[in-house]
Amino acid sequence: MSAHEAAEEYDVIVIGTGPVGQTIAERVRSAGLTVAAVERELVGGECSYWACIPSKAMLRPVTALADARRVGGAREAVTGNADATAVLARRDAWVTDWDDRGQTQFLKDIGADLIRGHARLDGPRRVSVELPGGSAVALTARHAVVVCTGSRPNYPELPGLADVRPWTNREATDSPKVPGRLAIIGGGGVGVEMATAWQGLGSSVTLLAQSEGLLPKMEPFVGEMIARSYAEAGIDVRIGVTVEGLRRQDRTGPVTLSLAGGAELEADEVLLAIGRRPLTDDIGLQTVGLEPGSWLEVDDTCAVRAVAGDRWLYALGDVNGRALLTHQGKYQARVAGAVIAARAAGRPVDPAPWGPHATTADSRAVPQVFFCDPQAGAVGLTADQAERAGHRIRVVDVDTGGKVAGAGLYADGYTGRARMVVDEDHDLLLGVTMVGPAIEELIHSATVAIAAQVPVGRLWHAVPCFPSISEVWLRLLEAYRDTTAAEQRH
Repeated sequence: MSAHEAAEEYDVIVIGTGPVGQTIAERVRSAGLTVAAVERELVGGECSYWACIPSKAMLRPVTALADARRVGGAREAVTGNADATAVLARRDAWVTDWDDRGQTQFLKDIGADLIRGHARLDGPRRVSVELPGGSAVALTARHAVVVCTGSRPNYPELPGLADVRPWTNREATDSPKVPGRLAIIGGGGVGVEMATAWQGLGSSVTLLAQSEGLLPKMEPFVGEMIARSYAEAGIDVRIGVTVEGLRRQDRTGPVTLSLAGGAELEADEVLLAIGRRPLTDDIGLQTVGLEPGSWLEVDDTCAVRAVAGDRWLYALGDVNGRALLTHQGKYQARVAGAVIAARAAGRPVDPAPWGPHATTADSRAVPQVFFCDPQAGAVGLTADQAERAGHRIRVVDVDTGGKVAGAGLYADGYTGRARMVVDEDHDLLLGVTMVGPAIEELIHSATVAIAAQVPVGRLWHAVPCFPSISEVWLRLLEAYRDTTAAEQRH
């Protein structure tokens, strides 16, 4: 939409049209509010084109082959490795060859005005949009401005980094070719998923992580099990390694990584996967008294805390730093949409925990799954987090492969583990963590139990189907019962 076509005033202005921005636009439009949605890149954002969607499109063929090789009778039929050309073509189809016409049509269909350009705050309720041709359009919001600009890769201070031109999540998910040797710096979600994907497509992968290990925000056993599995698969996992510098002699030559202690590592490409920073550097935060480049701290309605006066500025998704996950940002958008609609209509807002206007799950029931091989998933608190929060807990673990018949039927020699963290004073689940093949669909049952605050005693009546991996729930409950009985006897 051009400057001439855009209205000067809207009920709500949304900055950023990834999944989070699209969700908040749809929710406030459903309440009858007018919406301007501003986008400086592709409608659909990072998740659609350089993160969740392309990475999972790359991972699924790799893990499908791995699953087949775990089953006698199927493994004998697997005669080759993943076809990298076909996998990358499938990925390109899922990202619609980086063409955003379909998602642009979604905004049009819901009645939102899409304005392509770089949006910056220009004081309370005001947004200036720099259009591609260099002109600008000034917009005013009657009720709310919503920042959904996402995040960018975190770049460390490393000698030679700029000359090396390292991969980030973008290059890792849009590369048209498979690197012969890939070094990955960072053991978080991007690092472990891309290690599985590119190793499965033919790369020789070296994964370098700090002393905290792989997926350090999850239960410690998660990273330990993944590291063992990776080593067995041929991925070179190095824990406690610090990269001190990088160099590349020419644009097409290999990269040399200088490691602490004097060792060196050579690779064809290097992927930086060491965290994210909010994309708030150049969105005019200074015009409303906020620090450019900062995370935007919000309350449970997702209104920005530091903005004086009535609530008009909201921040959703990665920029608020609560949970850098697409599904959690969309959850925030659904709640914030209800809040904005209520305030616009003069209705009361109820921010009480678990109510319609509170993002309570951000602190109590955040689910996440990493689609590496083996998969890792969790929701709620780890045992350490629960203890530090002052809960009196009991922790029970189950060897999924050894205790669950459905797991053994799913994969010969199934290797997995599940953990349940229980609040002893309230008989409620605080957290669940699982590692193993095919656990991504089990995490939602744990999310329901935690968000609904289902008493552990009631979970006995949620009968899992036999023989399925979901019987891990029964094994966890039995372990909890048995440890409780043993403690009572003593």
